[in-house]
Amino acid sequence: MYMKKYLPYIISILIALGVGGVSALITAPNMDIYETIVSPPLAPPGWLFPVVWTILYILMGVSSAMIFTSTSPNKDDALFVYAISLVLNFAWSIFFFNMQAFWISLAILVALWLCVLITMLKYLKINKTASWLQLPYLAWVTFAGYLNIAIAILN
Repeated sequence: MYMKKYLPYIISILIALGVGGVSALITAPNMDIYETIVSPPLAPPGWLFPVVWTILYILMGVSSAMIFTSTSPNKDDALFVYAISLVLNFAWSIFFFNMQAFWISLAILVALWLCVLITMLKYLKINKTASWLQLPYLAWVTFAGYLNIAIAILN
C-alpha cells in the first residue's frame, strides 16, 4: 500500500532522469565543446549543468506524477505536452553538442520554452503545486536561451 502510493513518483522521476541520462551518454563525447567555444558573460562552469539538470529532472518528475495521479479529465493532454517537452529537451542536446548546430538548437529551445510554458498552464488547471514546480525549469530554459543565442553569435 505504502509503495503503491509513491510508485508513480518514482517512475516519473526515473523517466525524467532517464531522458537526461541517455542524452548525457549520447552527448558525452562532445561535451568538451563547452570548454572550447567562446562563451558569453554569465556562462556558468560546465560542472554546474549536470547538478542543475538533475534537480530539474527530479522536479519535473514529481510534478508530472502529481498530474498523473490526479483525477482530472485534462491530465492526459497536460502529460502529452510534457512528453513533447522531454523529446525537445533530448533533441536540443544532440543538436547543440553533437552537431554544434547552434541556430537549430535555438529553434528547438524556443519550442521547448513554449512547451514548458504550456505545460505549466495546463498543470495549473489541475494542480497549482505541480505547475509551480515547473517554474525553475522554465527559468533555466530561459537562461539556456540566452547562452544559446550568445554562443551562436560568438561562434
